[in-house]
Amino acid sequence: MSVTDDHASDAFVLGDVAPSDVRVRFCPSPTGNPHVGLVRAALYNWAFARHYGGTFVFRIEDTDASRDSEESYEALLASLRWLGLDWDEGPEAGGDHGPYRQSQRYDTYRDVAARLLESGKAYHCYCSTAELEERREAARAAGKPSGYDGHCRVLTDEQVAAFRAEGREPVLRMRTPDETVTFTDLIRGEISVDQHNLFDYVLVRANGHPLYTLVNPVDDALMGITHVLRGEDLLSSTPRQIVLHEALRELGIAGGPMPRFAHLPLVTGDGGRKLSKREPESSLQLYLDRGFLREGLLNYLALLGWSIGGDEEVFSLPEMVAAFDVTKVNPNAARFDLKKAEAINSAWVRRLTVDDLAERMVPHLQEAGLFAHPPSEASLELLRAATPLVQERMVVLEESVGMLGFLFAGEGFAVDEADGAKVLTDAAKPVLEAAASALREAEVWSTESIEQVLRAALIEGLGLKPKLAFGPVRVAVTGRRVSPPLFESLELLGRETTLDRLEAALNSLP
Repeated sequence: MSVTDDHASDAFVLGDVAPSDVRVRFCPSPTGNPHVGLVRAALYNWAFARHYGGTFVFRIEDTDASRDSEESYEALLASLRWLGLDWDEGPEAGGDHGPYRQSQRYDTYRDVAARLLESGKAYHCYCSTAELEERREAARAAGKPSGYDGHCRVLTDEQVAAFRAEGREPVLRMRTPDETVTFTDLIRGEISVDQHNLFDYVLVRANGHPLYTLVNPVDDALMGITHVLRGEDLLSSTPRQIVLHEALRELGIAGGPMPRFAHLPLVTGDGGRKLSKREPESSLQLYLDRGFLREGLLNYLALLGWSIGGDEEVFSLPEMVAAFDVTKVNPNAARFDLKKAEAINSAWVRRLTVDDLAERMVPHLQEAGLFAHPPSEASLELLRAATPLVQERMVVLEESVGMLGFLFAGEGFAVDEADGAKVLTDAAKPVLEAAASALREAEVWSTESIEQVLRAALIEGLGLKPKLAFGPVRVAVTGRRVSPPLFESLELLGRETTLDRLEAALNSLP
């Protein structure tokens, strides 16, 4: 893209908003574990704000007491911290537009609802559920739109009194305009919804509880949000929110410009289905447990709908921030590919320094009981020495347990049962005996010396091919058929431990 193209894109995206005045929000509900689609939305909003030098607002939409939980709230905060997506305003950070939890803003919503009602921009609706459904069925049968028919838009005092006498409590409905609502989506272009598909919608339940249709636009207005980047599944609610935002502006409640909208493509799983919260691969916790790097996971999630350009797929957060252009987000659904996510993560594993990678493996080794809390300096030194042996092979950090656990297992070392049964057979006995004898006599305990004496004893001495020569030794000392390079592993393991394990393997043979 040329400099001219960059300026044209910025002018389209920003409108009359100065870059530093950009304000975007990430507003999840604290229900269940954070999922990758949610993280992708947070990432795009964060990158958008950082690209323009604007403000990233973190807001919690916790008005559903039956589903929201404090545990999920804490998990959301912890997730953003771990990912490095810092927020400028929100929980813990504070700000001039708080509180940033909707459960603490009910007085604001009550006040706004009262002003909407008083101004006539909203009205009380006394229709029962049964009456609504009956009229919807009649409309469908007549081939007409089946949304709310405006039955209670104009009620006399006598009608209201009659409804009240029946004990009916009204909902509050927004009075939508009898005109087409048109807006420009920054990703999808111009979108229009005519009055026949815009129905008066509920803002507040009969019990006084405000709904998403009220609280979300009100918070956006009061917090000065300039751009709304959110999932495609919320596209249908945008015209209604524009209607409410216009009403808030007319009442002087909203002082800033109408937010500009960008609806991000859905993240789908196999078969093109929207990736559900209930699917294991959607849970952020899965990637934490497996030991994905934050850099690798965010890099992959960035690719779910956007590209940095060219054939480049591995890039850092600063590189993403510099290049991010919301108009280049693909409107089509993005399929989540676990294999591709692993490939990107593996590339990031190779990018880390040895010391950094070693440090990140420690929690997984501690979880497996291989490292103390805190680890000893001797263990850390051994881990740093072993890290280059696995860095090119590792996909996720949890693999460190299987790859390097043999170095730290101590008396808890055990040979994998399946690998032992396959390799440590009667035919392995002469191999292990020859290996033990040769290693016992090695003058120097180094990778080069170990390789030299084992090749002499097993390949030249016994006439074995390398696979048959070194396989039994590998399983006996590392516990697995697949391990880091054998000779380097034995050097790190040490002569005494190596010989002890060879002896134990020999004793286990019938």
